[in-house]
Amino acid sequence: MPKDVTVNEKPHIQVKHLDMAYGGAFVQKDINFSVRKSEILVIMGDSGCGKSTLMRHMVGLKRPAGGDIFYHDEPFWNTSLSKREDMMRHFGVMYQSGALWSSMTLAENISLPLHEYTTLTVKQIKEVASFKLSLVGLAGYEDFYPSEISGGMCKRAGIARAIALDPEVIFFDEPSAGLDPISSKRLDDLILALRDGLGATIIVVTHELASIFAIADNAIFLDSERKTLIANAPPKELLKHSTDEKIQRFLTRGAEGVIQP
Repeated sequence: MPKDVTVNEKPHIQVKHLDMAYGGAFVQKDINFSVRKSEILVIMGDSGCGKSTLMRHMVGLKRPAGGDIFYHDEPFWNTSLSKREDMMRHFGVMYQSGALWSSMTLAENISLPLHEYTTLTVKQIKEVASFKLSLVGLAGYEDFYPSEISGGMCKRAGIARAIALDPEVIFFDEPSAGLDPISSKRLDDLILALRDGLGATIIVVTHELASIFAIADNAIFLDSERKTLIANAPPKELLKHSTDEKIQRFLTRGAEGVIQP
């Protein structure tokens, strides 16, 4: 976490008594945690526990069955649609595949939210798109289509689009999925650089151990059997002190090369 962030600062995000369900089937119940400004929080858990579902609730794609999420002490779901949409404009989301429009160049993909939500001129939008691509190491790739670049580059382009509007909160859903270890490490470094450079609060859904230990200031663990949050602490602290067998299994599987506490 950046040195200028104080531990006593009021949370940027608070999740209170959140219930997640599909139809009548609960995925998770009574989820409670908070995230400080400029903190990187990793959402962990076994397959099917509801990690991506939690992110969908946090970004406004799915209404919870109960509870609420607060940004700067303002309720997200228990408010008007216009207020919620205004809050969502401060979010940036990077999906697993990058979710780029294949028929558009990288610059055109990044320009979409700028055309929609700003009053910038066409020239200014072009300049901003080029700048955002340069921030993720893709300077000079403005006129390339997603099919003309690698998977790792597509993910970085997806990040460039996610930060197009200088969001306060950036969400990453399995950012390293499908990447080789070197590309994954570069993406971890980029996430850290974005946090430090933009001061953004970052939420990451991932199961990649190396990424978890490299980037997380804090982490939560969702359990699919108990259907609730069973841990909330920095990953290295969980590895060192947690007595829960499931958490230990998760954090030690194939952990060669992971720095131990």
